[in-house]
Formats: sequence, C-alpha cells, structure tokens
Amino acid sequence: MKERHQFTVILLPERDSEFAGYYNALVPALPGCVSYGADREEALRNIREAIEAYVEDMEEEGEDIPQDEFERVVVEV
Repeated sequence: MKERHQFTVILLPERDSEFAGYYNALVPALPGCVSYGADREEALRNIREAIEAYVEDMEEEGEDIPQDEFERVVVEV
C-alpha cells in the first residue's frame, strides 16, 4: 500500500475582477506547489493533482517527503 501524506493547502480568492470566483491554491510544505481553479472545488481538485505529482517526483528521486509543519502567526499592522 502506498504511503499517504497530509498537507495543509491555503486557498486564496483571486483579487483580479476578471477572474472573480477563482481560487489560487498553494502548499506551504512543498515550495512551488501551486494551482488554481474556477471555483473552490476545482482549485482543490487541481492542487490535489499537483501534490500527487510533486510527491511522486520526490519519491522517484529518493528525496524525503517534507512534513507539514509551520506556525501560523497573525501580524497586525
């Protein structure tokens, strides 16, 4: 059975009015692993595929899969 991994995904609503309703998705633990979708569900489907490809490439190269560890800090300015 293939090892399963869990990663935090950050969804950001698109600010450009031309793409209203779109979402950008990124994975902090996997630098450069980003995607988007025309709505929240599509963005999540797309980032899942991007994560799977990212992890598959790392496994093929014999690299360790990063742990999903980060600290959430809110900075008020």
